[in-house]
Amino acid sequence: MSTTLQLFMICAEVLYFVLIFTFLKKKTLSLKYTFLWLFAGIVMLIFTIFPMLFVNLIKLCGVTSIMNGLFALCIFFIIIILMSLTSIVSKQTDRIRTLTQENAILEKRLRELEEKDE
Repeated sequence: MSTTLQLFMICAEVLYFVLIFTFLKKKTLSLKYTFLWLFAGIVMLIFTIFPMLFVNLIKLCGVTSIMNGLFALCIFFIIIILMSLTSIVSKQTDRIRTLTQENAILEKRLRELEEKDE
């Protein structure tokens, strides 16, 4: 990796971390969801600073092409992020269902009370 590319990548990753911490500060992103993004950023930063570490890891895994290894690593992170987001959506769906049911019960009680008053 050329020094220019390495410096560009380090600057991009610093901006990435600034963006994450800005989202965290503005409470746009919850703390429990930022850990995955921070982990991904730290891994990218380590592989940018020490590119031979990535090359050796790829060779250790038996991948012959560095580009294939990079592609596999990207797919791995995408799958992890998708699993995390799917978990969040599932929890939110259950919460919405519960709130909808509670709302329906309260509306029914309100109608019953209004009918008694009449």
